[in-house]
Amino acid sequence: MIRKLTSINYTETTMSIALLIIRIGIGILMIHHGYDKLVNFKEYQPDFMNFLGLGNTISLGLVVFAELFCSVLLLIGLFTSLATIPLIITMAVAVFVHDGAVFAKGELATLYLFVYIAVMIVGPGKYSLDAKIFKRAS
Repeated sequence: MIRKLTSINYTETTMSIALLIIRIGIGILMIHHGYDKLVNFKEYQPDFMNFLGLGNTISLGLVVFAELFCSVLLLIGLFTSLATIPLIITMAVAVFVHDGAVFAKGELATLYLFVYIAVMIVGPGKYSLDAKIFKRAS
């Protein structure tokens, strides 16, 4: 048992299981944030950040798209690499909004950001719709 815990070897299956766990976990956690912003859109709208002069309504709409809809795609493993791009941008902006405080108020956004970057690089794994549709593991 100790040998297995200290091993640096992994198989494609164990990597895909790990990616599935990460996608499900991070997807569910972020869907919660996006759903909250969607159902409380009118309450968030007046004070929401006006990103790049787009207006707070459009900025909030883009965040809801990323946090809710892209997270659903991530969760099921469909268009995974593309779905992580809006999530990465959203989390990078969230870190910026917290004055780049990666060890304080921006810590959660920074954590999400690193996970999304890793998933974008590695891919969804073989337990995903991407793998089934496009016949590849990641």
